[in-house]
Amino acid sequence: MTLTSPIQFDRASGALQGVNLWERTMACVLALGARLSASFSHRGYNMCANLMRATVLPARNLVVKLNADALFAFPFGDGYWSKLLDRSFSYEDELELLFKNSVDVDYTLLDCGANYGYWSVLVSSAPFGSHKAIAIEPSGENFPKLANNAKINRDRFEVIKCAIGSVRGTARLSGTKHEAFSIAGDQSAGEEVPVIALDNLLDDGKLSMSGKYLIKLDVEGVEIEAIKGGTRLLQGDSVIMCEEHGNDPAHTVSRYILDQTPLSLIVHDPSTNRFETVTELSILDRIKVSTHVGYNVFGTSSAFWLDRFNSLNASAARRAH
Repeated sequence: MTLTSPIQFDRASGALQGVNLWERTMACVLALGARLSASFSHRGYNMCANLMRATVLPARNLVVKLNADALFAFPFGDGYWSKLLDRSFSYEDELELLFKNSVDVDYTLLDCGANYGYWSVLVSSAPFGSHKAIAIEPSGENFPKLANNAKINRDRFEVIKCAIGSVRGTARLSGTKHEAFSIAGDQSAGEEVPVIALDNLLDDGKLSMSGKYLIKLDVEGVEIEAIKGGTRLLQGDSVIMCEEHGNDPAHTVSRYILDQTPLSLIVHDPSTNRFETVTELSILDRIKVSTHVGYNVFGTSSAFWLDRFNSLNASAARRAH
């Protein structure tokens, strides 16, 4: 073991390898902090973990074994991803439900705003069906970490360095948190990045209208522009998965999908464990209980995917009995 070699953590067994006593203790502190802060939506956890990383932790990567065929690397002590050290932590349950129910479907994941590629790593793994994935990330800081996660998983998903918008072009990317970089901010400063529209992936031959797609839009404030840029793609067998910000009482993204697109709007209701078709946005007032986290909503006009959501609800009903 060298000081620059990655630490290894197995989520299934809890085994932590390649650490000294201090690092093991700090990993336990990070895991315990995640467990204790879960009851209040991990408020303050990111800040505390990042402070630890900056002051007392070595500059090493942590590689988490998510399942038998999925490795996910990030800097040891990263505030956003260190919650994975808590084995009871589950990331974006509603997406995992859909992905696990679609193992048998021949679909491609478009992971827009991929960050370090968590969902691309999982969806392309054998337990999730070994699906094709295209991870799209604009940040010059994040992209090498995304590319590394593709590499340690045998380069089984494609990576593209660009942002998603309404049209092809360029924009300025800014922000202070790696999980929240955005092209929606001040366009006079920041990193210049290329921008493509979802429909450009059809134009460029990366996708075809006959395919099935799950499209994760984690694009930090430009969700509506991204939807506008995918008009053709969304006419086919596609589902968009968009983040509704907990601090947005107007439910801006959902309101746009409901009022300005032909898509059916769907949300997972954790109280019933059902995917509900939204006709009244008041359901989101009840679901969005924390102002500092995001909630995923789904939009589709595909009969195929609507049937999948119905089958998920039927499965949940059977499990409840």
